[in-house]
Amino acid sequence: MGNKLYVGNLAYSVRDQDLQDAFSQFGAVSSAKVMMDRDTGRSKGFGFVEMGTDPEAQAAINGM
Repeated sequence: MGNKLYVGNLAYSVRDQDLQDAFSQFGAVSSAKVMMDRDTGRSKGFGFVEMGTDPEAQAAINGM
């Protein structure tokens, strides 16, 4: 399956730490990154979260 998850429909105010905090309840978060527009510095409304293991990733999918 893979442990890197796409997270869409994020509020423009969500930042990397917010993603990490939200997903950490399902296991170890290796990385959490909100994609930002390089010209405006504004969030693009989506990001990626990498969980420590596949079962943790599946738990996050099921839980969110």
